Amino acid sequence: MENPTPHPVAEAPPPNLGVLLDIPVNLSVELGACHLPMQEVLRLGVGSVVPLEKPADAPVDLFVNRKLFARGEVVVVEDHFGIKVTEIVGKQG
Repeated sequence: MENPTPHPVAEAPPPNLGVLLDIPVNLSVELGACHLPMQEVLRLGVGSVVPLEKPADAPVDLFVNRKLFARGEVVVVEDHFGIKVTEIVGKQG
């Protein structure tokens, strides 16, 4: 007699998961970064342009509570900036 193939058992969500889903988190986006000597920082003024190390066509990083969560492209939604998610960091698909 053949052993039946075991079916994966779906894990039930924790009973209080709904409480956790309502906790606000901070989302932030990093366009890029650079290192400047303090002397150059002190020279910055209105109209100054700070070049970033990241290329213009590189994806931006999306952080949840300062932890890298995703990458994406900057888009314009009506008159606001938005992020189109192109990659979830660490998620295997």
